[in-house]
Amino acid sequence: MTLQPREGRIHGDHYLETTPETALWGFLPNRASAPVLNVDSGATVTIDTLSHEGILEDQGRDPVTYLAGFGVKATEVLEDSRAFAASDLSHSFDDGPHVVTGPIAVAGAEPGDLLRVDVLDLAIRAPYGFISNRHGYGALPGEFPEGTLRREDAHVLDPTSYGSNIHFTDVTENGGALYGNLRFGEGGRVRFPLRPFLGLMGVARDTDDAVPSVPPGDHGGNMDVNELQAGSSLYLPVQTAGALFYAGDPHYAQGDGEVALTALEAPLRATLRLTVLKDAAAHAAVGTIRNPFVETDTHWIPTGMDPDLNEAMKKAVRAAVVFLETTQGLPRATALAYLSAAGDFEVSQVVDAVKGVHCMIRKADFSA
Repeated sequence: MTLQPREGRIHGDHYLETTPETALWGFLPNRASAPVLNVDSGATVTIDTLSHEGILEDQGRDPVTYLAGFGVKATEVLEDSRAFAASDLSHSFDDGPHVVTGPIAVAGAEPGDLLRVDVLDLAIRAPYGFISNRHGYGALPGEFPEGTLRREDAHVLDPTSYGSNIHFTDVTENGGALYGNLRFGEGGRVRFPLRPFLGLMGVARDTDDAVPSVPPGDHGGNMDVNELQAGSSLYLPVQTAGALFYAGDPHYAQGDGEVALTALEAPLRATLRLTVLKDAAAHAAVGTIRNPFVETDTHWIPTGMDPDLNEAMKKAVRAAVVFLETTQGLPRATALAYLSAAGDFEVSQVVDAVKGVHCMIRKADFSA
């Protein structure tokens, strides 16, 4: 069940492995970043993404030893995870945790265009993952983790000194469906279905400054919108030549809010199609947008992001009104009335410094 790099079926026109040479740790590409792959518009790319869980400092930055504590054999530890953790790539525990693969330059992409990312396939790469709660983070910082403290001299050589609360979660199959198992006490278990998605997809920001991986924004990034499963599409406003797309933060499952800090974090093999949309095509697809926009077979999903959750909600409402006005022809007052009666505004996450809200608009409501 372990999907090692270069093994198994690779669906894309191109293949990108995550290595210290093809990825960043804790930061996103910017306009000065050199692409690790160049593709034509419409090309498909298979990316073996890595989870940060299992390689961080409070886990000893040694996945073989850390996972052995949960009964995982060395042969079930991903080779790319081992290589990444053992590299001399610098990382601070208080920087962003994410392993970010890319950037990928898409031919013809220019500022003002949209990059459409079609999520074609998401295959799990390991029969396990982690759900983590760390001091100073999550929806209840200062309250959780309970019963532990982070020492001022916390160091990778003593992973317990961080006081993190980390739940190993194994994956099992039942009736052809995959489930995560959160075990507790003497034989206790909570089982929930897997709904894999990439928590982090985006384009480079138009800046030479370092871009932390944690806060999402108009570039996309660490949005943690759990609707971005296989079959969905993400639309991103391009800021720099080539778009410079990247991906990471793979999840097997996440509840809206992601309240602990992480959800079920685990590695995925993602196959994506990257397509540049110019003026008319972009407008026809999603109207006038300035923020990431998600589409599934059944829903249109505008987003709103802000450090203040109330402001994130307002931004999501405004984005939804503009979408309905520019693509469906609704007067703005009618759009707001419809959203109040039938739109579902969901909290994407509250743990990434910049909080997220996304709006679920049913396509079926507009079929007439």
